[in-house]
Amino acid sequence: MKIDKDILKQTLSATVDKLLSYQDPGGHWMGELSSSALATATAVGALAVFDKQQHTSLIQDGTQWLANHQNSDGGWGDTLNSFSNISTTTLCWSAFGLVPEAQDQYKDVIEKCESYLSKAAGGLDSDRLATAISRRYGNDKTFSAPILSMCALSGRLGVGRRAWHHVEPLPFELALLPRSWFKALRLQVVSYALPALIAIGQSRFRNLPPRNPVTRIIRACAVNKTKSLLTAIQPANGGFLEATPLTSFVVMNLVAAGEKDHAVTRKAVEFLAASMREDGSWPIDTNLATWVTTLAINALGECENFHEILPEPFREKLTDWLLDQQFSQRHPYTYVEPGGWGWTNLPGSVPDADDTAGALLALKHLGIQNDRVTKAVRLGIQWLINLQNPDGGIPTFCKGWQRLPFDQSGPDLTAHAISALATWRNNFEPPYQKQIDNSLLKAVKYLKAAQTNDGSWMPLWFGNQHTPNEENRTYGTAKVLHGLYSLINNPDMDIKTIINKGLQYLISSQNSDGAWGGAQCDQSPSSLEETALALTALAQYRTSSLQISDDSRIATLEKGLNWLIKQTNQGQIYEPTPIGFYFAKLWYFEQLYPIIFSVTALNYCREFFK
Repeated sequence: MKIDKDILKQTLSATVDKLLSYQDPGGHWMGELSSSALATATAVGALAVFDKQQHTSLIQDGTQWLANHQNSDGGWGDTLNSFSNISTTTLCWSAFGLVPEAQDQYKDVIEKCESYLSKAAGGLDSDRLATAISRRYGNDKTFSAPILSMCALSGRLGVGRRAWHHVEPLPFELALLPRSWFKALRLQVVSYALPALIAIGQSRFRNLPPRNPVTRIIRACAVNKTKSLLTAIQPANGGFLEATPLTSFVVMNLVAAGEKDHAVTRKAVEFLAASMREDGSWPIDTNLATWVTTLAINALGECENFHEILPEPFREKLTDWLLDQQFSQRHPYTYVEPGGWGWTNLPGSVPDADDTAGALLALKHLGIQNDRVTKAVRLGIQWLINLQNPDGGIPTFCKGWQRLPFDQSGPDLTAHAISALATWRNNFEPPYQKQIDNSLLKAVKYLKAAQTNDGSWMPLWFGNQHTPNEENRTYGTAKVLHGLYSLINNPDMDIKTIINKGLQYLISSQNSDGAWGGAQCDQSPSSLEETALALTALAQYRTSSLQISDDSRIATLEKGLNWLIKQTNQGQIYEPTPIGFYFAKLWYFEQLYPIIFSVTALNYCREFFK
């Protein structure tokens, strides 16, 4: 079916208007993360462990929300649109276990939950449950240890010291060592989880001290110093990383370590109490304001009337807001130098590659030129270059660990960084351009090595719950192709072969309904997010030097675009799907993703079908 250009134009206009309607009064975008059963369970558990009487109403509302949103199989997923999983269900079970009055009130809910867990773990005994939880996360103790600590506190693993046998004795004393030593020590907790390392390590130490007398002495000596470190890295509002689960685990375990009255515990409880939503739920993180703002700016920046959509005073205001979010000091979690951006404007943010690349691209689109912008961009570009791993790829937070998922190079992160570096390259003097070019060459080499045999790339922070291993090759491939476009006319990069393979993968993976899911054709349901991303990548490349026939690409684009227009009722309805991963592969969906991705796709398709 041919594209009706008038309907395409109307759909784009309506989608832009919808995106603009979500602007905060301050001019940026806040977005809204999905409510999370996992976050709600941990918050209920933390408040119950801290003081049931003081937070009775919050606990009651939270348990009621959990009971109302149990899946039909008896389990819970990370979002309301997620499949049940053993981790979230175990945490919900533990939350009910920490609230005595819930045992009778929610008897049927708990019985269904226990039935699900019995099937998922092979039984409810502590050995089977602990083994199943540990198996889910492998060598990474960042999330298995907190889950099992909540199980121990709720009595789900037995009583007394016996319950703590299943909780990993995290070496919290290592938090006092230089961060550069973590890789050599093969520490099984990633950098962002230092608060959990300290809190859980101390609670395990207090409730089940090690038999080795030397270890006991070392850890006893480290207790006060690591508590001081915890105080130093706690954000002003009390929320570690703005994350409800991480903050909740810290609260529960500090109380278990005898530190209920510690300032860190009380500030963290205040954060949790303030973060509850009106319906009784908690989101997994407060917001992704910086991230969605840069995505929105970069999507709108592709509109031919961008300067009408965001007049200069608005662009100046957004520029100042973005510059205010750039980190000007070394971060206490990751110890990276200043210059990066994190995902939110709130105190718990941590600088990372994806948000830094997005902010740099947004500053380019906004087009405001002054000394402050110039200084910030140079600092941001250098921050990305310094982050680059020896393999040429870009990791999330810090360079060189490369042992656990979020400290390894990622194709989607690398491609985003390529786009930022290439976009700003010509604004710098020739010697600095050479440094950028060297970084780009290494990044391209990494992407060539990371491309799979079928032409796809796999992203780090996004997935699809319907696919094997929860991978999302559509997202990864589309994002890499989008980033490589900035180098398409650079003969030194030799990227046309991998681009052709990537484009062919997207064409072959289109579902029979004309849209895309996260995998090959019809292996996963279609979504707005994945369809918009695939359309963007396919419509972006218009050069005849590619080895993809125009007829094949035009037919693919027509089918996909017509699906998008129909599915959104010409830009009026945008339903998000859970494609985002938070830390430790926790699912979320974001209200603005389908809208933002569709603005970009509709813009590129409008240009393609002119």
